[in-house]
Amino acid sequence: MTLSDQQLDRYARHIVLRELGGEGQRRMLAGHAAVIGAGGIGSPVIQYLAAAGVGRLTIVDDDRVSLSNLQRQLLFGTDDAGALKTERAAALVARLNPDTKVEARTARIEAANAEDLLSGADVVVDGSDNFATRLVVADAALRLRIPLVSASVAQFEGQLAVYRGWQPDKPCYRCLVGDDPGLAEASCAEVGVLGALAGVMGSLAAIEALRTIAGFGTDSAGKLLLVDALTMRFRTVALPKDPGCRCGAG
Repeated sequence: MTLSDQQLDRYARHIVLRELGGEGQRRMLAGHAAVIGAGGIGSPVIQYLAAAGVGRLTIVDDDRVSLSNLQRQLLFGTDDAGALKTERAAALVARLNPDTKVEARTARIEAANAEDLLSGADVVVDGSDNFATRLVVADAALRLRIPLVSASVAQFEGQLAVYRGWQPDKPCYRCLVGDDPGLAEASCAEVGVLGALAGVMGSLAAIEALRTIAGFGTDSAGKLLLVDALTMRFRTVALPKDPGCRCGAG
């Protein structure tokens, strides 16, 4: 792929990075990311991947914009209330960067359709807001052998990890959370969430997605990033593969 004059100008700040260069930018332009959820985490993911020139985004969300979303979901404005999130996200990407093509999938991702929605992606970024959906996404990404970037946020705390559980030394999502599909959790509506922290975690998830597509920096798989916005503390802990996890058989 030869970069046009406009692309050389648009992506100049990437191209001058020694770790990326023209080859890294070409990989981004040829890349395909599936983003699950166009919410607080998905908003910056979608914006930064499109701005970076990722060539194709599959955006999966079945929700409509509500006023309570606007405190953290910066893809949308007040006038978008009631509109489908996927449609508004696709319209924003079209304005932001014509190099990025969006496949808007207005659907709830479930076990029956997950592989169809994710198939062909180079990376899956999961910013969904409930545990059951995260398990479905993680299991499908594992079966398809697609790297999974999983980010979550609640109240003042965030988590981020990259999973490639089919590899002998790398964990899957279930290595972290176990095998209980009925694990209880509180929603953001119940416990609250700091809007800016969702933006931080989404931006970090976008970096991991770009790292997966373009190949730069140190591999983060096998580590869990924990963010505490109350103390402004970032720490990384080892996330080993669980020898008893079913991903080990894959």
